[in-house]
Amino acid sequence: MVTSTEDILKKRAESDDMISGGHLVAKALKNEGVDAIFTLCGGHIIDIYDGCIEEGIKIFDFRHEQTAAHAADGYARQTGNLGCLVTTAGPGFTNAITGIATAFRSESPVLHIGGQSALSQWKMGGLQELPHMEILKPITKFASTVMSTERVADMVAMAARECFNGACGPSYLEIPRDVLDREVPIEKVKLPKKNRYRASVKSQADPAAVKGVAEILKKSERPAILFGQQVWQSRSHIEANQFIENLKIPAYTNGASRGIIDKGCKYSFDRTRGDAFKQADAIIIVGTPFDFRMGYGSRISSDIKIIQIDQDYSNVGKNRDIDIGLVGHPGSVLSQIMSLMPKTYDSEIEKGRDKWIEFLSGKEDEKYTKLLPTFKSDSMPIHPYRVAYEINEFLQDNTIFIGDGGDVVTISAQAVRPKNPGQWMDPGALGSLGVGTGFAFAAKLANPDKEVLCYYGDGSFGMTAFDIETADRFGMPFIAVIGNNSAMNQIRYGQLAKYGQQKGDIANKLGDMKFSDFPKMWGAHGIEVCKPNEISSALNEARELVNKTKKSVVINIWVDPNEYAPGTKAQTMYK
Repeated sequence: MVTSTEDILKKRAESDDMISGGHLVAKALKNEGVDAIFTLCGGHIIDIYDGCIEEGIKIFDFRHEQTAAHAADGYARQTGNLGCLVTTAGPGFTNAITGIATAFRSESPVLHIGGQSALSQWKMGGLQELPHMEILKPITKFASTVMSTERVADMVAMAARECFNGACGPSYLEIPRDVLDREVPIEKVKLPKKNRYRASVKSQADPAAVKGVAEILKKSERPAILFGQQVWQSRSHIEANQFIENLKIPAYTNGASRGIIDKGCKYSFDRTRGDAFKQADAIIIVGTPFDFRMGYGSRISSDIKIIQIDQDYSNVGKNRDIDIGLVGHPGSVLSQIMSLMPKTYDSEIEKGRDKWIEFLSGKEDEKYTKLLPTFKSDSMPIHPYRVAYEINEFLQDNTIFIGDGGDVVTISAQAVRPKNPGQWMDPGALGSLGVGTGFAFAAKLANPDKEVLCYYGDGSFGMTAFDIETADRFGMPFIAVIGNNSAMNQIRYGQLAKYGQQKGDIANKLGDMKFSDFPKMWGAHGIEVCKPNEISSALNEARELVNKTKKSVVINIWVDPNEYAPGTKAQTMYK
């Protein structure tokens, strides 16, 4: 017998004093400030949807869990709040692992809630049963199974809290289906109240260590500072700007912190980091580890004073010795240091600083002048540096730039300069391909009044492109630009260098895909670009189309497959 809607509503009204696990999940998420979940449907998790509808939490369903996971990560990066991914058990869970691993290496606060077969069928081989928790433990800050419905909300709060413990990161919570569907009396439920159980994360560093840093900086004629991902994630960009202005220190950024330094700041540098790190007498590293992007710290001379500030104790001093390590919230620690610095320096120190700034400014101009012919190259096929240059010229003050690929991201880092904080997104330290579509969706959701442009390599575009339709379906259109060289080119270079032409193209060549035809399947738009002088007009046409039709535009740009980023040629990612 089919139960009518009226019968369901009547039964629900009669059981107002009862609540299901799925509804407890939704109530707990709302308490955490979650206003959206990213998901792909499955029988193990549908009661969560029902709860989210009642709590006013938006549900965004994708065509692939990887894209949903990247969207949850991207939403956390854009808002600074908890991103929430909900997947069904088994393959739904495994499809999302790359997204969770990306969030882990990028220190992004994402709560992944996954379904599981019923407790009553524990380890019996139920539908889609896998040891989810054990699989995710190494790449999450917290992973647990919820063993009773009464504890559902409490466990959601516990998992969410761990996402913000020290350096941010993902947590995983699996909820067996019978635990999720079961209804329990409300009075037996533990439901933490909003904002009543979480400690402040703006921790300060050891005052003695801070004093030691101040003493070093007072005597430094050639200081430099690098702001990493944690500075933006912790929203410490205001303190970062105050720090470099007050102390007159040349500043560099990487990853998500690109764009945080105020426009026109005379202490903002980007192309001379190598020069600065070779000749500085003191370097401050804030919120980024000594990983492969930093040459594991080996590119900095042991004669230079190194100060490291990080939210994660385990990052401090990892891979190389440092002089002083400070653990704490980046903005709070920078403020501590500023409070101990003099308003004026010794005249000799002042002169040294001025010469240092002048030297780096000259080097910046020199390096840009050297790159300019490549940026403006009219060569055919199109030089990939020309594409990145044209994109940078196209960016407006409100444009969020996303890079998704190998050489695409490396080359963009040479050319693209976001205009404001939070307007640069890339795969991060894991180097995941396929992040772009989920990131673009999340960026538009978090910033509906901003323009979003994602620059893909053709390999990464093929991984998640079908969810561009999802973006359009939910009213999140963006400009998708593809640097198409019909290859996984960053890897291809290494193979060619090692094995020669005969074997170098194995397993890295792709078909020639006219991706501009792809969006026409759902009524969106595509533009084909074969000449360098067509790039600018294509970008402007795309902007007009997105604004007019509220649908995404895919620009397929054919680029030279035999041009590579310098880092690719030097294979620095492996050194």
